[in-house]
Amino acid sequence: RWLDVGCGNGAFTETLVARCSPSLIEGVDPAEGQIAFARTRIVAPTVRFRQGDAQSLPYPDDSFDLAVMPLVIFFLPEPARGVAEMVRVVRAGGRVAAYGWDLQGGGFPYSGMQAELRALGVDVSAPPSPEAAGATQLQALWRTAGLLDIATREIVVERRFVDFEDYWKTVLGGPSIAPALLSLTSGEIVRLKETMRGRYPPDAAGRIVYSARANAVSGRVQG
Repeated sequence: RWLDVGCGNGAFTETLVARCSPSLIEGVDPAEGQIAFARTRIVAPTVRFRQGDAQSLPYPDDSFDLAVMPLVIFFLPEPARGVAEMVRVVRAGGRVAAYGWDLQGGGFPYSGMQAELRALGVDVSAPPSPEAAGATQLQALWRTAGLLDIATREIVVERRFVDFEDYWKTVLGGPSIAPALLSLTSGEIVRLKETMRGRYPPDAAGRIVYSARANAVSGRVQG
């Protein structure tokens, strides 16, 4: 029995179904639009989605064997409360896990673009708790929640684009980037594009390849 906290459009839920064969998996997210889409993405009697807040999960105590929070913990105004809620709804001996982009360590996929925008004096939006996904902070959150057998790991992934134009088109649609560009003139955007072209030169095949980094943590509920 799995719980996917902050399931969004169901992408990670879909991965859990494919790789873990859960007897039951519940996905919870505050955005009804995301939940509606997730329900069309995975249609199975063992998969359910519902609207809810990670800091006040709509489930009784001891409802699940495992709870996971993928790329969500830095969006919580009170990360410790979210971890405590996962502990509450997971049975004794069950596992609680999370992973998130290392925002403060430069691990976010769009950190290079964000740095250039800030250099231009643009206010780039940030989630409420960017520090929460640091490896040390994750360990502290899990320890404070009373979890045992705490383990952490770094996850490094590569992002690949066919060419620079493919990268540019993708990054411009990023939710943390698109609003910031509204304050730039067309000339500033052209200069920004050339700056990014220099930051990410193509490889021998013409592709743009760069890495991103996340931190993951897992712990066992006491009992």
